[in-house]
Amino acid sequence: MHDLARENKQILALVADNGAIVYDEYRREFPDRFLNCGISEANMVSIAAGLASCGKIPFAYTIACFITMRAFEQIRDDVCLQKMNVKLVGIGAGFVYSNLGPTHQATEDIALMRALPNMTIFSPADPLEVRKATIAAAQINGPVYLRLATAGTPRIYEKDYEFKVGRGVVLREGSGLAIIATGAILHEVLQAADELKSLGISVRVINIHTLKPMDKEIVLKAAYDTKAILTVEEHTVLGGLGSAVAEVVLENNKVPIKFKRLGLDDTFPAGYGTYEEMKEINRLSKVDIVRAAQSLLEV
Repeated sequence: MHDLARENKQILALVADNGAIVYDEYRREFPDRFLNCGISEANMVSIAAGLASCGKIPFAYTIACFITMRAFEQIRDDVCLQKMNVKLVGIGAGFVYSNLGPTHQATEDIALMRALPNMTIFSPADPLEVRKATIAAAQINGPVYLRLATAGTPRIYEKDYEFKVGRGVVLREGSGLAIIATGAILHEVLQAADELKSLGISVRVINIHTLKPMDKEIVLKAAYDTKAILTVEEHTVLGGLGSAVAEVVLENNKVPIKFKRLGLDDTFPAGYGTYEEMKEINRLSKVDIVRAAQSLLEV
């Protein structure tokens, strides 16, 4: 954001009484392009839409569950219906706010944003991809939802790569099973893939960093090349990544294919604790991914 704002004077930062440390440098250099809207997320989104109508490029930043749920009507009517050039930045996606409970854990936001016409959805997996997705969001003329975890997310990419909107990335090649995932949970998926490889199972790992538009080609290739598809997401399985992948496969008549969605199965997040503990409690740890993959191949 800071680098982009130096290049483009139309970029503004809006926050809902958070992001104090994150925006320290930005606020010092661009005080007239930083707006703290207070704990009023719906109002912040409407302000962003108004600024966009005047040619500005506002990035509205706050906790993911608040910006997508508390301000849903404003996102629908003020941003998407009007095709406003607003960038919504939701932090703390999935179980990241682990000890704050289900009120602060965003596990329905993908489904909500997927349902909105004109909306682009990015769900980057690591810090490098966050940077690339932010740059891409600024270049898109229209609504964007940027779904982020938080600081300290492990690195997935060891070297630079070309980020393409709407194009997934094959992180590991394999022909036995395809695991398709999005966001920070890819760290566990890659660890699970290593474990499965040691057990003699060839795993293709696919990173879907753009949930909308979906990369249909990479999904269908996996459906044709492998024996089964397992989707993994820190999100409800209803309307999220798994639903999007299933839609692509079934609507293109690629059947039969073994298929399973791993995520919250029509439940709210259970328990409290550390981020790692939350993944274990909600059956999204490395061990759970390995078990789901083995079970799927045995069916």
